[in-house]
Amino acid sequence: MNQPPEQEKPPRLALAHISKSFPGVKANEDISLSVKPGEIHALLGENGAGKSTLVKIIYGVQQADEGTISWNGAPVAIPSPKTARRLGIGMVFQHFSLFDAMTVIENIALGLDEACDTHELKARVAAILESYSLPLDPEREVHTLSVGERQRIEIVRCLLQRPSLLIMDEPTSVLTPQEVDRLFATLRQIASEGCAILYISHKLHEIKALCDSATILRGGKVVATCDPKIETTKRMAELMIGAELRRIEHGAVAMAGPARLIVDGLSIPGDPPFGTALRGVSFEARAGEILGIAGVAGNGQAELLTALSGERPAARAEAVILDGRAIGRAEAGARRALGLACVPEERNGHAAVPDFSLAENGILTARHRLPLAPHGIISSGAVKRFADGVIKLFDVRTTGNQAPARSLSGGNLQKFIMGREIGQAPAVLVVAQPTWGVDAGAAAAIRQQLVDLAAKGSAVVVISQDLDELLELADRLCVINEGRLSAPRPVASLGIDEIGLMMGGIHGAAENAEAAHA
Repeated sequence: MNQPPEQEKPPRLALAHISKSFPGVKANEDISLSVKPGEIHALLGENGAGKSTLVKIIYGVQQADEGTISWNGAPVAIPSPKTARRLGIGMVFQHFSLFDAMTVIENIALGLDEACDTHELKARVAAILESYSLPLDPEREVHTLSVGERQRIEIVRCLLQRPSLLIMDEPTSVLTPQEVDRLFATLRQIASEGCAILYISHKLHEIKALCDSATILRGGKVVATCDPKIETTKRMAELMIGAELRRIEHGAVAMAGPARLIVDGLSIPGDPPFGTALRGVSFEARAGEILGIAGVAGNGQAELLTALSGERPAARAEAVILDGRAIGRAEAGARRALGLACVPEERNGHAAVPDFSLAENGILTARHRLPLAPHGIISSGAVKRFADGVIKLFDVRTTGNQAPARSLSGGNLQKFIMGREIGQAPAVLVVAQPTWGVDAGAAAAIRQQLVDLAAKGSAVVVISQDLDELLELADRLCVINEGRLSAPRPVASLGIDEIGLMMGGIHGAAENAEAAHA
């Protein structure tokens, strides 16, 4: 007698016809997808495509207006993150929820739903660290850890709950190439044990290397599913944006012009309480070039940007020279008036005021370079025209120039901020993480604008943790590590592995002062 065929196991997670609306926008519309046990499934889409909303519904942060969620074949309701965790859903967010002054084990304990005996918790953590070959000292304070080590805390916290589905949100955005390799090894091991993984990233080459399948969203709807190991990155990007992907066009190769920004022996204390002090930073940024500064987060990038912007004046005026003028002691407004524009990493709160409209956020920095407030009187017409121009040129998805900054997605706010600064035609533009969290189409547009700005004679300094971005954009590259800056080198002479090791603190022979200005 023939045995009946073994029934295929149901998906670990299945979404059917999920829809979610907010005032003025339908974030998710009739979305269906499933993730099998042991599968690494990519969720792709440009900014505003609906990824964040969908993940929040899965994790219980928000509730769908329509549709059903099935877990191991049975319909479920997920009214809260605690319910999600009880089901077996864990999530590692892009921005970590850690207390710098506390130890690894203390942070892990704080993230658990139930109280746990300290000795028992240490034993369980040690078992996970050994099982997954994760190098992490439970007794170290978080402020002493690299970004990759901090991410491991979040992963361990999830693994303690024995998840059946692990959601990873932009997990490699701040990691070195070596840390990415280690993370991928961990995720493959987790998946091999039957845990399903939903993986969100804009880095399509990583999707190809890691994921078994992909669902692509555009405008809140599923537009395609594919096998990323077979599909090209170009095709996936075009499916995300619904158009042909633009290639960055560099102009004719020309010698860089004179130095427009000279930084000489810049030293400042770290931002309290756990910032990194700058130690004798020296470099030149020349007219017509893009100088890249690579580094793992927390190695002095924030301090460098605030020292260049004028938010933290240097001890010596000659430590920062702009077009021949010593401005190291000048305040931020004076530096902007002279042509130095800066874009900080933090969008909401530093680069923009969340409750201000886009027009109001435009005038905050542009008034120093453009006639938006002649004689101290705001010209509302000029302000609105400037904001409208930025919105149009950078394809900012918004209801208009009166929309508050907080109403925009992170990627759209980034496009507006970048447009606001580039639109002032600065002599020097210093920008941190220009395309962090921005989709492939918008990233290409922003990078092209940076290339075009340099081609017009500006000097551009890009501080980024995205090595692919720096290798695509920069003419010369240096690495910041523990507040020290390596000598700049032509990008063509560097390999990605070498840069990654330098970012991790492994440098070659000591550089001399002359090399900093080579």
